[in-house]
Amino acid sequence: MKRSHFTEERIIGMIKEQESGIPTAEVCRKYGLSSASFSKYKV
Repeated sequence: MKRSHFTEERIIGMIKEQESGIPTAEVCRKYGLSSASFSKYKV
């Protein structure tokens, strides 16, 4: 299985940013990943 580019801590931070009210598109742009990848991390 391919290893993730982001650490677990960074993924958790991204999800918390999105849950705090920052739009998903903005979080994705900030970290340089697609919305599909973000959705995959959220599951």
